[in-house]
Amino acid sequence: MQQGQEYAALTDLMSRVWSDLSTREYKQHKGLKKENLRDNMTNTELVLNMLAEVAATDISLVRNPQGLAESATVAAEGAQTAKAARLQLEKSTGQPVVSRLNAEGLGTGKIERRKK
Repeated sequence: MQQGQEYAALTDLMSRVWSDLSTREYKQHKGLKKENLRDNMTNTELVLNMLAEVAATDISLVRNPQGLAESATVAAEGAQTAKAARLQLEKSTGQPVVSRLNAEGLGTGKIERRKK
């Protein structure tokens, strides 16, 4: 597997862990075809995605993983940090964090809160 493919695999793994959706499923959930997923995330989704990445980076700096298998373990652990935050926020708000809103809906000011 080439470096770009490894990066994509680790990114997909982190998405699956923190959001419970693969990157492809996440894009389908938002009705995206070729658009960038990150550009179509709500602030909360973006922050949790970044938390997964930062946590994985911090763990990686301590553990210095060698190879894809060790890197995948670190990526999953980092993403688990974001998943814990997502679940706590969903418990507190009674609303799912992963939204169907995409850039079109995000830019309209028509974001509606779901009722509990």
